[in-house]
Amino acid sequence: MTAATHSSPLPPRDADAVLEGLDPEQRAVATALHGPVCVLAGAGTGKTRAITHRIAYGVRAGMLQPASVLAVTFTNRAAGEMRGRLRQLGASGVQARTFHSAALRQLQFFWPKAVGGELPRLLDRKAQLVAEAAARCRVRLDRGELRDVTGEIEWAKVTQTVPADYVTALAKSSRETARDAAETGQIYAAYEQLKRDRSVIDFEDVLLLTVAVLQDRRDIAEQVRGQYQHFVVDEYQDVSPLQQRLLELWLGDRETLCVVGDASQTIYSFTGATPDHLLNFRTRHPGATVVKLVRDYRSSPQVVHLANGLLGQARGRAADHRLELVSQRGKGPEPVYTEYGDEPAEAEGTARRVRDLIAAGVPAGEIAVLFRINAQSEVYEQALADAGVPYQLRGAERFFERQEVREAGAALRGAARFGGNDALLDGMVELPSQVRAVLSTKGWTDQPPTGSGAVRDRWESLAALVRLAEDFAGARPEATLADLVAELDERAAAQHAPMVQGVTLASLHAAKGLEWDAVFLVGLAEGTVPITYAKTEAQVEEERRLLYVGVTRARTHLSLSWSLSRSPGGRPTRKASRFLTGLRPGGGRVARVAADGAGGSVELGSVGAPGPRGEGHARRRRERRPARCRVCGRTLTEAGEMKLMRCEDCPSDMDEGVYERLHAWRAEQARVLGQPAYCVFTDKTLIAIAEAVPSDERELAGIAGVVRRKLTRFGDDVLAICAGEERSGDGGAR
Repeated sequence: MTAATHSSPLPPRDADAVLEGLDPEQRAVATALHGPVCVLAGAGTGKTRAITHRIAYGVRAGMLQPASVLAVTFTNRAAGEMRGRLRQLGASGVQARTFHSAALRQLQFFWPKAVGGELPRLLDRKAQLVAEAAARCRVRLDRGELRDVTGEIEWAKVTQTVPADYVTALAKSSRETARDAAETGQIYAAYEQLKRDRSVIDFEDVLLLTVAVLQDRRDIAEQVRGQYQHFVVDEYQDVSPLQQRLLELWLGDRETLCVVGDASQTIYSFTGATPDHLLNFRTRHPGATVVKLVRDYRSSPQVVHLANGLLGQARGRAADHRLELVSQRGKGPEPVYTEYGDEPAEAEGTARRVRDLIAAGVPAGEIAVLFRINAQSEVYEQALADAGVPYQLRGAERFFERQEVREAGAALRGAARFGGNDALLDGMVELPSQVRAVLSTKGWTDQPPTGSGAVRDRWESLAALVRLAEDFAGARPEATLADLVAELDERAAAQHAPMVQGVTLASLHAAKGLEWDAVFLVGLAEGTVPITYAKTEAQVEEERRLLYVGVTRARTHLSLSWSLSRSPGGRPTRKASRFLTGLRPGGGRVARVAADGAGGSVELGSVGAPGPRGEGHARRRRERRPARCRVCGRTLTEAGEMKLMRCEDCPSDMDEGVYERLHAWRAEQARVLGQPAYCVFTDKTLIAIAEAVPSDERELAGIAGVVRRKLTRFGDDVLAICAGEERSGDGGAR
């Protein structure tokens, strides 16, 4: 942590103390206290540090009164962080709030004077009222559709679009929606009428009503302007037209405004956010002071080089204002590019590299696996669980906890139980065909729906189950629907373990504002990044910016990967994302992992994650021979079978007594460590140990799932149990 990114408490003394440790550009921001100021701040450049020191410097120099400053941002977390930093810097009393929080306080205070009576009750959640509005329009919405319509209403309101104008505004915006626009407009109108009937308001109304009061009551507007004389707006690239209008009313004809943003990190246009206000700032304020922050204190030169290269190919107005970052950190490993034969191989390969990083000393909590859509999480949840790596899912439900997945599981379970009497399955012999038939009743179709949103998310989840069924049938041709249901139940049970501190799984959108030592960007194939429904140049460029945000989350280790086919044995028709074109040659190492004809894989020019002895050293080219069942000799393709080194339905020679003792020991060990049991050893690994009953460390190390770290930590206990001794969870003999 450099001095330019760390805030330490300062005693209330001279103002110049606040400037200590700032780089020249940050100091220029901190001392620019007059007139409009625009700070163009790249990722990791210390923008929050710069603007909090600006406020603190003005307060301690006597040029700003704390109560006259209003700093606004977009999340309660960011506002809380800003208040904490200001207190450390001796600038307590400054208001740091979200747009909604600041507007709500003003509305509550002035409502009796402006309108009379008490402010209408604020809806905590609008979904229930939207559902009721839809029912009035004789439209039935499932949970996903309800989320889509609610999102459309929110977009309309922040763009100041009334129900009567919704259809026209939607057409002009080039937004794609899964529902009929006229129908959504009718629901929007019914929703607004319901709110009036019940005297309630929603969060968007808070901004709309505050704007209305300030526009209609000059005396109230002047009172607000008398209270707040200096404004700071963080993440200015994300303001909506409604928020910009409120800001203008707060300001009046003054120019005591400082805005901070980065057009290259605009990734929320679907919510109404637009970088135009940031890009037009100098046009609206010709005399503005403009400061660019480009010293990147977060990421290594190698990560920054890739980020700059990614934006170097961008088009459009935001691209014309891109910032060229300059890393302030020491040299790190080159980004690793990996091409896999299929999605399961990509997930398993990622899990192995994550495990290697943890073994090399990188904390699990400092590692993230980032993907484009939430439906991609399932295969990575499973791969990390199989590798014994704890994980936490951020910003979304775990795959098997999603409503559509639970509903699909119930439908499959019913079909497995009563399928012989189900006309839906007549003539369906193959397992994947049966699954497609069942899931077609839940919304799955051969072709994905157009556009984004909850309908698309639901389809992606169901499509992931179809792919899982296809892979399962490929590994076990004789498997039945009941076998698949049992497999799904086993996976769900493993992934319902209590949340622990572990590797973060998150979508690229959910990763905004966060950072990790190591980041794995996965699924970077055409059709996913950019997403297939990104048609216009503006939509494609937002996808590029989304990938840029993902790249700039990494401090040191960065891995980018994609797969050539969806499932093992599939046609390798996919291509790496167009965004990576021109970046791989010479800019990073490329590892190609492609499926061979026998069902195994061949690694060509593979580059491993850092091992215990160093970082990023290249492994020698080697061929991985296909794994074969030790009982029948069949080629194994499923990860669980590879751990056992036999087919699931081949006879097991497991020592039941050893397995029971191992199972009890694992449960106690997990309790002591405060981790899920699978993080000690998975069920498959316990079975493999009980079948092999190893007598020494070499034999134990030869079992899949017993990596060096676990061999060192648990090896003595396991060998003692195999030898007939009993061990307690803390490793003691009994």
